[in-house]
Amino acid sequence: MIGTTKAPGSAPARAPGRPRPWRRPRLAKALPYLLLLPALVAELAVHIVPMLVGAWMSLLHLTQFFIRNWTQAPYGGLANYRIAVNTNGPVGKDLLHSFLITVAITAVVVVCCWLFGLAAAVLLQRPFPGRAALRTLFLVPYALPVFTAVITWRFMFQRDTGLVNALLSDELLLAHGHPFWLLGDRSFAAVVVILVWRLWPFAFLTITAGLQSIPADLYEAAAIDGAGSLRLLTRVTLPLLRPVDRVLLLVLFLWTFNDFTTAYTLFDQPPAAADMISIHIYNASFITWNFGLGSAMSVLLLAFLMVVTLGYLGIGRVRERHA
Repeated sequence: MIGTTKAPGSAPARAPGRPRPWRRPRLAKALPYLLLLPALVAELAVHIVPMLVGAWMSLLHLTQFFIRNWTQAPYGGLANYRIAVNTNGPVGKDLLHSFLITVAITAVVVVCCWLFGLAAAVLLQRPFPGRAALRTLFLVPYALPVFTAVITWRFMFQRDTGLVNALLSDELLLAHGHPFWLLGDRSFAAVVVILVWRLWPFAFLTITAGLQSIPADLYEAAAIDGAGSLRLLTRVTLPLLRPVDRVLLLVLFLWTFNDFTTAYTLFDQPPAAADMISIHIYNASFITWNFGLGSAMSVLLLAFLMVVTLGYLGIGRVRERHA
């Protein structure tokens, strides 16, 4: 038999049926983009395209006279924006009031949710009989449908037949008479109570997950050095929870500032003390039928939230670099 020899430097023979070697790297590079394609298409259809249409509508004088054919509405440029930010006019003054009310509600809700969530997570960190049942009970408000929960609270806040007045006025004698909780200035407290009740379980769940990632050795070492419970909280727990808290506070801020269902379900027409900006924009669009002005308010709200979010994340990154 005469043997065959390969020339030096020649490529090895490819086995029949085996794919070419250049196909696998290309497929591996393209696979992540192919997997992201359905989500990207859905994001474009659900969020990006409506957002661009809303931005275009904010440049039009789109009132009830052009609803049937809104593309024929006259172009107004930045006129709607000038009306919205003019605090000397009635529209701008009302929008500023709604914005400040929303800022106040958001600040109180975020702080209370974080404090309640932290307290519950720390207290339930160590095992004891009934801990699992308490954790499940704490998560019930977060699991309930929003509409059902708010309707229940609406009945509880009724002046004459509500559970809140029966408890505070009749049983505990902490309130004089039966105050109105869904009218006047007390409506602010009603919205805050419901939002805190709904959202603090999420803070509890998030902080609990963050506590699980803290090594127990750190607590043992600090306890050996003589650290008490308060020092363990301030020197060990809180510093190591900063990455979790950074994301948690941002999510709570965005959820509360954009909340629409709570105020819309709780009030037939929100009083001035509970006029959240989402309800205000809804009324400007669907009650007065001025969709151009309502779209301008929505774009301004989106710009504000983007600035706050990017600034918040930027400050967090700077602190991480200098830490």
